[in-house]
Amino acid sequence: MAETKQSAGILGLGSYVPERILTNADLEKIVDTSDEWIFSRTGIKQRHVADEATATSDIAAGAAKRALAHAGIKAEELDLIIVATATPDMFFPSTACLVQEKIGATHAAAFDLAAGCSGFVYGLTVATQFIQAGLYQRVLVIGAETLSKILDWTDRNTCVLFGDGAGAAVIGPVPAGYGVLGVELGADGHGGELLKMPAGGSRRPPSAETVAQRLHYVHMNGNEVFKFAIKVMGEAAQKALQKAGMTDADVDYLIPHQANIRIIQSAAKRLQLPMEKVHVNVDRYGNTSAASIPIALEEAVLEGKVKNGDKLVLVGFGAGLTWAACVLRWYKEDSSVGE
Repeated sequence: MAETKQSAGILGLGSYVPERILTNADLEKIVDTSDEWIFSRTGIKQRHVADEATATSDIAAGAAKRALAHAGIKAEELDLIIVATATPDMFFPSTACLVQEKIGATHAAAFDLAAGCSGFVYGLTVATQFIQAGLYQRVLVIGAETLSKILDWTDRNTCVLFGDGAGAAVIGPVPAGYGVLGVELGADGHGGELLKMPAGGSRRPPSAETVAQRLHYVHMNGNEVFKFAIKVMGEAAQKALQKAGMTDADVDYLIPHQANIRIIQSAAKRLQLPMEKVHVNVDRYGNTSAASIPIALEEAVLEGKVKNGDKLVLVGFGAGLTWAACVLRWYKEDSSVGE
């Protein structure tokens, strides 16, 4: 008889965003834009922005502590920490190691994962494999970004889109039939040039020239990324559903990457879901990259929109270009979120 894999799911959720809020009206004073222009094209009204003293590991640790409280476990019980981020504190050591120290997870291995805005679902997938294989019992997955640190605040096409924040999930064993049921991950490196920070790595190390050319900021071909996202979000979600043995009709709630309201609406339409079954908070947070899906998921749980047994689809896209979708059946003895 074949050995049955241990089911893996989310035991606890937590999020953290900086206190400072930057509204569209605030941006009108910085660049040539308007609230109407931003909102009509993106659905964004405001975003949270970290101060100069706050780094990605700081907000990641804040989200981690909430997730641990929600899961009812101590940091010392963690076996592994995965941080998905495009804005690490530094190239090395990993931000995950810095978080490990901040929260006192003395027994946990730690590493970072780079998959852009798809990073949290990538990390959730990796964590699931460790649990199913029986190697670990408690894995902390964090999506965290301080994108404001790498935005060109003179470029109205990019600086209006992004915000800072962190979302975390503790992954562990759940009863059979619950937790992660199907996953679809993908990448197309041909689109690598469409969304990038050109300088700072080994290809173009930091220099006076790269700084003068403003190459240490986000550069994006917005039109091409938009077209890619419209196509891939629905496709990835449906492939994950197929792997879980489900169809669009089985979906109780959609937790999409919060990049643009029109992209979210397109994914919902592809899955034949009314917007009442889709969590949207892009208006309040903007695009927080790898943090957006866990922040949205925690919010949905906190608001009572997600209940035990509900079948959820988490789906996103990001730099790389990458995409990731996950189907999970929610299970939590107590779904209230920890303080």
